Amino acid sequence: MTLADRIARARVFDLEQPRFAGMPMHPVHKPGYFYALHRRHRDTYLPARHGPRSGASGVLTMMEHSGTHIDALSHQACDLEFFGGVKVEEVERADGFRAYGAETIRPLLGRGVLLDVARWKGVETLPPNSSIGADDLDACARAQGVEVRPGDVLLVRTGYAKHWNDEPTYLSATGIAKSGSIWAADKRVVAVGADNIAWDAMHERDPDTNMTLFGHAHLLVRHGIHILENLNLDELAAEGHRECCFVGVPLKFRGATGSPIRPLALIE
Repeated sequence: MTLADRIARARVFDLEQPRFAGMPMHPVHKPGYFYALHRRHRDTYLPARHGPRSGASGVLTMMEHSGTHIDALSHQACDLEFFGGVKVEEVERADGFRAYGAETIRPLLGRGVLLDVARWKGVETLPPNSSIGADDLDACARAQGVEVRPGDVLLVRTGYAKHWNDEPTYLSATGIAKSGSIWAADKRVVAVGADNIAWDAMHERDPDTNMTLFGHAHLLVRHGIHILENLNLDELAAEGHRECCFVGVPLKFRGATGSPIRPLALIE
């Protein structure tokens, strides 16, 4: 059987959340999303000139970090340095970055591993404003009988995807603790993602560095590991799948700090 045949037979799970004005947004990225029609069908319908055809098109204004998206390595810096010691001042311009922009993110195509922490703990959603540590991720993987390997895309389910239409609840979602991000980096994955707003536990501050969003610094800056946010993992989890062929293709926004993404999980 050819690769094309195998793909044609695969079941496809869409891991993207729908995009709309008013969807949950991290406070620093608001207002974040706006779409309006610029040309309308009723305005362009001129049968005497063009026949029966009409057209429409719209204007989209959005933050890169709205909806389901992937973080580029230019998104975060520590002491004004990016991954690999690249200095911010050398590549930062008004129209974007000369290094580590979204156009440099390679398509994600490979093994995906889902750690359904919510189901492993026997709940629909994990407690609000709580965190998932290394011990949780390790125990969940062992309970599910899966191993996180180098090159994988690691997906973590908290159960909050169903609250996508309820911003206050969604913003209180469980996140990944410092130890959890260290655990993921030590596994040498290529990307991580979760069904929450920021991967990290937003309420936590690292006592050693005094910074919030420790995982963003540790993964993006220290290890060059991309972060996906606002995933919908519910259908994949409900079917009991723990491994998949993961497909995620960012848009080539030159110099941008992130990109919308349509992640898919393929199951034979």
